[in-house]
Amino acid sequence: MATRLLLITNSDAGTADQAAVDAALAVLREGAEVEVRGTSSPDELDDVLSEAGDRTIVVAGGDGSIHAVIQALHGRGDLAGRTLALLPLGTGNDFARTLGVPLEAEEAARALLAGSPRPTDVVVDERDQVTVNSVHVGAGAEAGRAGARWKARLGKVGYPIGALQTALNPPTLRVRVEVDDDVVVDVDQPVLMVAVGNGASVGGGTELTPDADPHDGVVDVMIAAPAGSLARLGYLLRLPFARHEEHRDVRIVRGRAVRVSGTPFECNSDGEIDGPVAERAWRVLPAAYSMVVPPR
Repeated sequence: MATRLLLITNSDAGTADQAAVDAALAVLREGAEVEVRGTSSPDELDDVLSEAGDRTIVVAGGDGSIHAVIQALHGRGDLAGRTLALLPLGTGNDFARTLGVPLEAEEAARALLAGSPRPTDVVVDERDQVTVNSVHVGAGAEAGRAGARWKARLGKVGYPIGALQTALNPPTLRVRVEVDDDVVVDVDQPVLMVAVGNGASVGGGTELTPDADPHDGVVDVMIAAPAGSLARLGYLLRLPFARHEEHRDVRIVRGRAVRVSGTPFECNSDGEIDGPVAERAWRVLPAAYSMVVPPR
């Protein structure tokens, strides 16, 4: 593993996160030269990234933090050829789970020093906005919005609470879903949710797309179209426990390009919710950068 690291932290992090960073730093400095820079705004992050040089950029944070760094690098045309690593300090840490990065700070630091860079895909939409781990629309976005309100008070347990709240009044969409120009579902069939997975899980371990691999050049597209209120309720009750694949109205297909269009919907990309929009398209950029992964 490279011995020159730029560790980016959140300047506004609490004392628990700072203690985890300090513990990880003690390990990293046994085998690497480390500079620590705190950022609290996009402008500060851009300034720090402009000074990264050829160092490995280590992100101390969760899915939102790695999303922000990769978005900034992509936006400045500086992602290709970069090597990044992750110290998971977020609530869900879903991308770290997919990569096999330990969720405890000191163990993650040891895995970083022992690991090696692996070419990693990123997903971009028609606005050139990135998704690092997963983007989903419909009930998933609604559950994410509801879960975020509980997450601030209860942490990770807020995610299943949001899903269960959504199950009581699930939204449905009339959308066309195209994967590599093939129509997978059309507007004549009500859709509960669509997920485009570069990583396997969301919400702290709920595996929406359990076989998704951010190194294989494709995304896994999950379409849930249960017919009737009881079927929708059954699907959403399975969702927090990663058993939704058992539902007969769930399909997962793979491809490089995805388009969803129809009735307006919100999008949840790496925990960031935007919309509503009537259409959104995503494509995979294979091997867009390298991510340090633990030894296999």
